[in-house]
Amino acid sequence: MKLSPQWIRDFVDLAVDDRRLAEDLTNVGISVEGISGSGSDTVFEMEIGTNRPDAMNHYGVAREAAAIYGLPLKALSAFSFQLSATAAKAAISEGNGDAALKGRSSTNSSSTNSSSTSTAEATPFPITVEEPALCPRFSARVIRGTGIKPSPEKIAHRLQLLDQRPISNAVDATNYVLWEMGKPTHVFDMDLLEGGKIIVRKARDGEMLKTLDGVERKLTSEDLVVCDAKKPVGLAGVMGGYDTMITEKTRNIVIESAWWDPGIVRKMSRRHGIHTDASHRFERGADFESTVLSCDLVAQMILESGGGELVGDVVDVVSKRMDQAPVVLHVSDVRRILGGSLDSGLIYQLLKRLGFSLIPEGQSDAQFRVHIPSWRLDVEREIDVIEEIARLHGYDKFENTLPAFSGAVVELPHAAMDATLRERALALGYNEALSSTFISHADAEKFSSAKVLELENPLSEEASVMRTSLAPGMLDMLAWNLNRDVAEARLFEIANVYELSGETRVEPRRACLGATAAAVRGSLPAGGALDVSKGEHAAATETFRGFKGDVENLLAAFAGDVSYDRETADYFHPGRSARALVNGAVVAQFGQVHPEVAGARKLRQDVFLAEIDLEQLYTVGLRTVKFTPLGKYPAVERDFSFVFGDEVSFEEMRAAVTGLSIAELREFRPVEIFRGGSIAAGKYSALLRVRFQSDERTLREDEVVQWSGKVVAALAGLGGVQRV
Repeated sequence: MKLSPQWIRDFVDLAVDDRRLAEDLTNVGISVEGISGSGSDTVFEMEIGTNRPDAMNHYGVAREAAAIYGLPLKALSAFSFQLSATAAKAAISEGNGDAALKGRSSTNSSSTNSSSTSTAEATPFPITVEEPALCPRFSARVIRGTGIKPSPEKIAHRLQLLDQRPISNAVDATNYVLWEMGKPTHVFDMDLLEGGKIIVRKARDGEMLKTLDGVERKLTSEDLVVCDAKKPVGLAGVMGGYDTMITEKTRNIVIESAWWDPGIVRKMSRRHGIHTDASHRFERGADFESTVLSCDLVAQMILESGGGELVGDVVDVVSKRMDQAPVVLHVSDVRRILGGSLDSGLIYQLLKRLGFSLIPEGQSDAQFRVHIPSWRLDVEREIDVIEEIARLHGYDKFENTLPAFSGAVVELPHAAMDATLRERALALGYNEALSSTFISHADAEKFSSAKVLELENPLSEEASVMRTSLAPGMLDMLAWNLNRDVAEARLFEIANVYELSGETRVEPRRACLGATAAAVRGSLPAGGALDVSKGEHAAATETFRGFKGDVENLLAAFAGDVSYDRETADYFHPGRSARALVNGAVVAQFGQVHPEVAGARKLRQDVFLAEIDLEQLYTVGLRTVKFTPLGKYPAVERDFSFVFGDEVSFEEMRAAVTGLSIAELREFRPVEIFRGGSIAAGKYSALLRVRFQSDERTLREDEVVQWSGKVVAALAGLGGVQRV
């Protein structure tokens, strides 16, 4: 919303410029997002929190400014002229009674700066509130014989600065008071109110009300309306009626200012699709004590611009008081929460400047009973009062300290290993996902041999047992993505599974990776799996190796020696799957999902799955990172080409070569695998590379030849035939 700093200065004598004022207001939570214009036309673009309707006006912001700088705040007042000594007192009705506007009044014309007295008897104008719970207070005034004309230049100009269109002196008076003190009011043409009365009641189903925007609205019994003797004339707290609006023919006016229940206003505003400046404030809670003052201010502005006679005194129908309960404030709690050493005197001064009243309790000044001002409906608890102290004192004045604790904060078991696994999976391009905790009996039997935990009241057969594996949920999530044309999907999940061990329920920790073939191929170097010139089988095998690389990357963060074999579950492809072992214990199985399983789950392309037993993996702990400097002496590499039977795995080759205990052996790895051509069926050709290096000297040729001979002999011992 927009507010004028010049208007704010009407209520507090500020020595700072507008920019400094904007900064200081922002620091206490009354945010100024921008400044436009200059001089008297300067406008603040404000961002006021929904819990602070008291600051959605100039007087409310002036109150904050006065508190910031410790300056006096000028009071809002109306009727500087004296009413006649015979004027009637305010008629106050407790409950559902009627209050009549009667009596004699004096009038004032600011244009002539003089007073005159009229003895005209006012026409009785009863007000009845049938819904006191929704309208606990309704105040009104009557003006007779006024003139409707354009507003004075000052009023019109200030409204225009706030993007408000001037309409007439009477309507502009309500808008001006709204933006000045934050209390919505409304003016009726009294001669258009049938039956000479106002009734606040629930609407009847089917009743119609044409609102000020010209829209005919069908009402229900859930609507609260302001009525005359025959019909609704306003939607309470939201918008007035078209048929009783002020026009240039209006001479007699009823000014209304009420307190409406925020809940009923919010519901009506949503139901009818109307959001007004009035409903915006009533929904958040208006000041209960502002109804009479706002009536007086509107009346004074109309009299000063249009003349006329103020009939009697204000009618104030109060059905229920809205006093807020006091809050007990402990100075020890202030110091404990804010971490400072604020003394009682400073606390008293800070809250006093914000309009709070404090009464010491007990013999010491360590406790106060704080009375909340009527405009601060957001303050209900001790912590709210402490927050007021903190923001006005200045958050920057408190030392940065950690909260005290004694063993209350405990890191979760395996938190560091969970975090490492998660970070590595994200770095590999996998997105973390969460699957359902429930699976079907069929999936439990297919993907696990554990004894299941059955639900007593399952939602369906597809969710009848607690999951014993993360694989079914992962396959469902991959299928969901593929069915929505997400061809390259990479997902991972870290969670518990549930099973019975004897009669005891256990919840072992698991991790699961899932990826589509397209996603794995997309991460391989150009010419890898995308090069299908060697055949579909070779391309699929290369894709499996790419997925295996992801699993190896995850396991590389943990200590222990990793090895692989081919013994996997039957839902994996028999030729494109493997099992990972750390220090001889199985920690994972992974590979391409078996084509029959993929077909049964209607997967649109090949998918890869990895299941990791975190209970077993976490027993070895994370690998200690060590720095090894680059070697000072040159390395020597030798390549060997061998033909092996399909039954010989690379793990066997590596075990045979590393078992030679050659201290200078730094690396042994496969470079290329070839099948077909001159290679007989059931065999394959492998190009293997070894790297020798010493940390102390340059290697001699005869040493390399000797070690190479040992490598050849070890590989030949596995049945390999060296190719020349």
